[in-house]
Amino acid sequence: MKFNSKYLPILIGITLAIGIVLGEWMHTSNEGVFLAKNNSKAKLNKLIDFIENEYVDDVNTDSIVNSTVDRIMEQLDPHSVYVPPSEQVRMVENMRGDFVGIGVNFYMFKDTLAVIKPVENGPSAKAGIKAGDRILYADKTKLFGRKLPSDSLYSKLKGVRGSSIELLVYRKSANKKINITLKRDVIPLKSVDVSLMLNSKTGYIKINRFAETTYNEFKSGLLRLKKSGLNSLIVDLRDNGGGYMEKAVEIADDFLKDSQLIVFTKNKKGTIQNTFASKNGIFEQGRLFILIDENSASASEILAGAIQDNDRGTIVGRRSFGKGLVQREMDFEDGSAVRLTVARYYTPTGRSIQKSYKKGVESYFKESESRFLTGELYDKDSIKIADSLKFKTPKGRIVYGGGGIVPDVFVPIEVEDSNVNYLMQSGIVGNFVFEQLDRDRTLFKNITFKQFLDKMNATDIYFNIFQGFISKNRLVLNLSKNKEVVKRYLNAEFARQLYGENYYYQILLKEDPMVKMVLSKN
Repeated sequence: MKFNSKYLPILIGITLAIGIVLGEWMHTSNEGVFLAKNNSKAKLNKLIDFIENEYVDDVNTDSIVNSTVDRIMEQLDPHSVYVPPSEQVRMVENMRGDFVGIGVNFYMFKDTLAVIKPVENGPSAKAGIKAGDRILYADKTKLFGRKLPSDSLYSKLKGVRGSSIELLVYRKSANKKINITLKRDVIPLKSVDVSLMLNSKTGYIKINRFAETTYNEFKSGLLRLKKSGLNSLIVDLRDNGGGYMEKAVEIADDFLKDSQLIVFTKNKKGTIQNTFASKNGIFEQGRLFILIDENSASASEILAGAIQDNDRGTIVGRRSFGKGLVQREMDFEDGSAVRLTVARYYTPTGRSIQKSYKKGVESYFKESESRFLTGELYDKDSIKIADSLKFKTPKGRIVYGGGGIVPDVFVPIEVEDSNVNYLMQSGIVGNFVFEQLDRDRTLFKNITFKQFLDKMNATDIYFNIFQGFISKNRLVLNLSKNKEVVKRYLNAEFARQLYGENYYYQILLKEDPMVKMVLSKN
C-alpha cells in the first residue's frame, strides 16, 4: 500500500460536507427555466439540447451539466457546493448517523480486504468475525486481488436490513478459510466518540460532528456522567467541522438558562431569526469548559460562541476555523444535491465569526494551515484581531468577531511540524498498527491494560518501525523532535484496536495539554 500527501488532509473534517451547516429543505421548480426565452437560463438549456441533438460525436451531456453546475457554485462562497450522487449518499449516511451493512472496520492490505476490528455487537462480531480476518468473497463476488475502489467494496457489503450475505473468510491465525453467513443490520456511526470521568468530579465528552443522533448520544453520556458525580464538564470540539446547527443548539440549551439567546441568523432580506434556550437544561450550574482548535467549525463555533457570549463557561484552545454561513439543501432527481448559503449566523453578542474568502476557495481552506507560519498556533499574541470587531458579554468581557472564536484560555499546539500533527491523526496510523498486530497477535494475548502500558512505555521499537514505515511510503518526515507525541498516538491506537475506544482516549487525554490546563484550574 503506497502512501502520499493525500493522507494528510490540510483540514481534518473541514473539507467534508459534515462541516456544512444544514438548514431547512428547499424545493424549487424548473418549469420557469424551460419556458423562458431570451434569458441566460434559457440559453444554457438551449445549448445543452443543441449539443445533445446535433453534436457530431456522442457526448455525455450529464457530465457537461455537472461541470457547469460546479463552475456556477465556484462563483459563490466556499460552502455553496454541488455534491454528486455518490458523495451525497455517504454524506446523508454520515449525517443520519447510521447505515445498513455487516459492521466491520477494514482497509485494503496488499489488495485484500482486511478486518481491522468488527463493530461491537454488530452482525460480523456476532457471527464470529475477528480482527485480522480477510474477507475473500461476498456472496460470489471476489474481493481480493482486484484493486477495487472503496465505493465498490461498500456496495458489496451494504444492503437491505435483514438481507443475508455469505462471506468466505481467511483466518490468518488459524491458517484456514471459513464460510460465514450473516444478516445485514443497522450500524451506528457515532458522533460522540466517548464520554468518561477523568477524575471523581470532572467529566469529558468528545463530539466529532453534529449529526441527527448527536444530541441523543450526548444526552445519554451526560446523564451517565452526572450519576458518577459530575460537577465539572469538558466538551471537546477539536477537529469537529460542524454539521446540523439544530443539534449544536440543543446541546447549548442544556447549558444555558431559560430565554438566554443561543444564536441568530440573518438572510439577504434582513430577516432575523432568534433561537433562545428553554427551561430545564440538564447541566445549567456546573463548571463548563469547551475545547476548540483551528479545525473546529460551523456548528462547533455556534456552541462555543453561545457559551462564551453568555458567560456560561470557559473556551480553551486555539482560534477556531471561522465559518458563519448557513446552508440550505436542494436535491436533484439523480441523487445529487446543491447546498447553497442562504444566511449568516451571529453569536448572542452579535458577532459574525465568518472569515474572509475574498482570495478564493483554496486560500480560504488553507488559511488554518497558514497559522503555523504566522506563529498563531504557538503564541496567542500572534492572533490578528481587529479592534473594530470588539463585543462585550453581559459580564463586560471583551470578545471578538471577524474570523473564528478566540479562546479565553490559549493552549499552543504540541508539535513543531504541522505535517506531524496531521499525520498522527490520519488513517495511516491505524493501518500501521494493524500491520504490526497482524504480524503476531500473540505478542499481546492475555495481557492486562496495565501490562500493555508498561510494555509499550518501556520500548521505542514501534516508534522506530513507524519512522521507517512512513519513509518507505515516500513521506519525508523526521519524527524525532516530536517523539513523545508520536509514541502517545501510537500507543493509543494499539490500545483502541486491542481494548476499545475508551482506552484510546485514556492514553491520549492523560497528557493532553488542553485537558491538563483545565484540570489545573479545576
